[in-house]
Amino acid sequence: MQLRKFQTELISEIGLGTWQLGSADWGNVTEESAFEILNRFVDLGGNFIDTADVYGGGISEQVIGKFLKTRSETLYVATKLGRRGDNGNGWPQNFTYEAIRRHVEESLQNLQLEQLYLEQLHCIPTEELQKGDVFDSLRKLQDEGLIKYWGVSVETAEEALICLEQEGLASLQIIFNLFRQHLADEIFAKAQEKGVSLIVRVPLASGLLSGKYTKDTTFATTDHRNYNANGEFFNVGETFSGVAFEQGVEFAQSLGNLMPDERLAQWSLRWILDHPAVTTVIPGATKIPQVESNVSSSDLQPLSAEIHTALREVYDTQIKPAIRGKY
Repeated sequence: MQLRKFQTELISEIGLGTWQLGSADWGNVTEESAFEILNRFVDLGGNFIDTADVYGGGISEQVIGKFLKTRSETLYVATKLGRRGDNGNGWPQNFTYEAIRRHVEESLQNLQLEQLYLEQLHCIPTEELQKGDVFDSLRKLQDEGLIKYWGVSVETAEEALICLEQEGLASLQIIFNLFRQHLADEIFAKAQEKGVSLIVRVPLASGLLSGKYTKDTTFATTDHRNYNANGEFFNVGETFSGVAFEQGVEFAQSLGNLMPDERLAQWSLRWILDHPAVTTVIPGATKIPQVESNVSSSDLQPLSAEIHTALREVYDTQIKPAIRGKY
């Protein structure tokens, strides 16, 4: 596993996203299976794990907290806040200092940690980012020692640019993949200039870029790839990167034909890693072979300039016009 710099530490360039470990929005994942996934990831050299307080209502954080007690390696855990309902008291109540501090403390309890390595705002409204009070709250919590670094998970380039003006921003978490290539043009240079790490989520477009789906593939009713396929419950970009499923299957086939071989998932991750502004990519996994496949991307040679050019042409002419939702 290759490592890249995150502030003063070195983290694995392939991390582990753990939305699925909440056993809610990707189907059921038992605690035993979650431990197997986490153990295999760390055994293969991974040390960066991303979660959130809403993944399974805290289940993902709690499982990770138990897991951390079983390993002696230094592991870096990032979590997120800002999307909790709290018995109907969600936005805008989530964005007071008192609410943010309470959510941080509960994440600390779930993860069984004294300090959060990285706390991130979790795709909160653009107007809250523009107001800026939430950043002052995070700086205060940092001064109090409850968090080491803070960052923001964003939905759009506009939101990323707003955050990049904030002093102390350590990271941006973004949707960036072969179905979302334009973000590199809009924010990568500024992020590098500011020393802000980029954490890439949805790197395989909710599995479309595994190349294993057909138009007949179906998903469980509890899987967001079923109930949010058209953005019915949250930003459609978080599901299949905003592309309609059947159309996405066709796009994946077109992109796969341009790759050096049939390993579309691995080459899709390698394509992301070919961008030096990226610090880490956080694909999820519900099975051990998926963990192994994801991590193996770190050992692949970079794609050629010719392949990069061809992939961008498919994106500009076919995929980008088909993206739905805000981005």
